[in-house]
Parts: sequence; C-alpha cells; structure tokens
Amino acid sequence: MITLQQLRFLTALAATDNFSRAAQSSFVSQPTLSAGIKELEQRLGVVLVARTRHSVLFTPVGLEIVERARDLLNGVAEIESLASAHANPEKGKFTLGSIPTVGPYLVPAALPLIRQRFPELGLYLREELTESLIDGLAAGRLDMALIALPFDIGNMEYTELFDDGYQLAVAKSDKEVSSRPSREVIFEGRRLMLLENGHCLQRHALAAFPDQSVSVDESFAATSLSTLVAMVSEGLGVTLLPDLAIDGGLLAHDRIDLVPLPDACPRTIALAWRKSSPHKALFQSIASILVQIRSEG
Repeated sequence: MITLQQLRFLTALAATDNFSRAAQSSFVSQPTLSAGIKELEQRLGVVLVARTRHSVLFTPVGLEIVERARDLLNGVAEIESLASAHANPEKGKFTLGSIPTVGPYLVPAALPLIRQRFPELGLYLREELTESLIDGLAAGRLDMALIALPFDIGNMEYTELFDDGYQLAVAKSDKEVSSRPSREVIFEGRRLMLLENGHCLQRHALAAFPDQSVSVDESFAATSLSTLVAMVSEGLGVTLLPDLAIDGGLLAHDRIDLVPLPDACPRTIALAWRKSSPHKALFQSIASILVQIRSEG
C-alpha cells in the first residue's frame, strides 16, 4: 500500500520543482525523497515524474495524482485537527492570511484581545494577494483568511465583518479638489494611481465609480499603499485609500489631504475558512473580536 510519507514527498516535489528543495522542506535527505517517490511509482505502476538533469517534469497522470494527494493529505490533517479541536478547541497554532490592505491595519490591534481570550492559541499572520489566499485555504496552508468582497471565493465559508469605504487622497498643494470635493472635479485632469494588478483594491476602487470616467495612470502601479501615498504627496497623481488604512495611521507625517467620498461603493471585509474546518466556532469568535476592534477604532 502507498504511504502518506510517499504522498508528502510527491506534493513537496510538485511545490518546489526541485528534488533538493523538496527534500529540505520534508526534512529528509535527497536520496531518501527520491527513493520514496520511486517506490510510489513502482506501487502505482506508472511514471509520475520525468527526471532530467536540469528540471523536473510531471507526467499528466503525475499531475492528477498530485492534486488527489493534496486532497488526501488535507483530509488527514483535518482528522488530526478535529481530534485536537475536540480535546482543546482553543489551543494550537493557526495561520491567518490577509490581503496587504487589511492585515497591517486591523490584526495588530486585535492581537492583544485575541491573546487575552485565547492564551493557548498561537496565531501567525501571512500577507498575500486574494487569489493566493484562497489557494492557501484550499491547500490547507492557511486556516483562515481576511479578504475583501466582492470576490469569487469558490466553496469557502465566510462571515462578513464590516464595510470599508474610501477617501480620495490628494497632495496638499492641490487646493482645487480640497476646496470643491464634487464628483465633477475629482478626476478632472488628474491621473488616478492604483496598486498593481492582483490587488483586489484596484478592482474595488474602480468599481466604486461605475458611472465616472476615470483616467488611470497606466505607467505606474504601486506594490503597497505606503508607496501610493508617497507618490501622491509629491503631486504625481491622486488615489483612493480605504478608511481602514487611514484610521490605522497610514497617513502619519505625509503631505496629504483627504476628500470624503460618501457615495463610493465600499468593499466588504470578510473572514473566510474551509467549510470542512473543525474550528468554525473559534474562527467566529476571532471574527467577533475583529469587528469589535474596528468599531472601537
């Protein structure tokens, strides 16, 4: 019979595309990992990996078996997690993924209360883009994820936390917008600067003004909100910033004026997890803490 260890070796190789790195991530020697995958191929009677001197190439059946192996290993992990959750539902290590425009402005403020309420819980934060977060949940790499809706999250379960509106950020020298914050002059003759593709904030910001002709600066895309703020403070354009980041201190010491945009359609911040997770009650409690922190902020 094939073993879980062999399947772990196979999925590690698929994740790294390198025998040496796969062995390191599996905490075994490279010969041990190679032998384990070879034994798996012999058990199954098919070639899973075409080995060359410089690359690793999975066969079509190998790719399909990798996906099934991941599902099986996730199921095993959830069995172990279920038993652990039954013994002590508020103890253990959990990884919380978050989009970069939410995590830094919400989670640090919530951590003291989370630690006070769940002293035996270890919480680890990872910042990734939304697609990567959803993949991480599905693969079992993440336990829960802070995301912004609307977004297609597949069959993940989630709870909505709060709506997050926008304000227009302009340089202090741009007095026309600051003094006349009407929709007619907000984007007139100004370039809108946004985050790079992959950040859901870019799509949400544009969707906030469905009936407005917006001129987006295609020559620039930032990787962080702080970079956007720095560019705007130099008078190079304007941008839309979420209230959560503004309230979290994003604009400290920057030469920025804010123009309220009360009619901009907000994004919805949500906490998501796998439907099969045995820790739903814990996640709901953490969601309640996040809502509390936001309401107090």
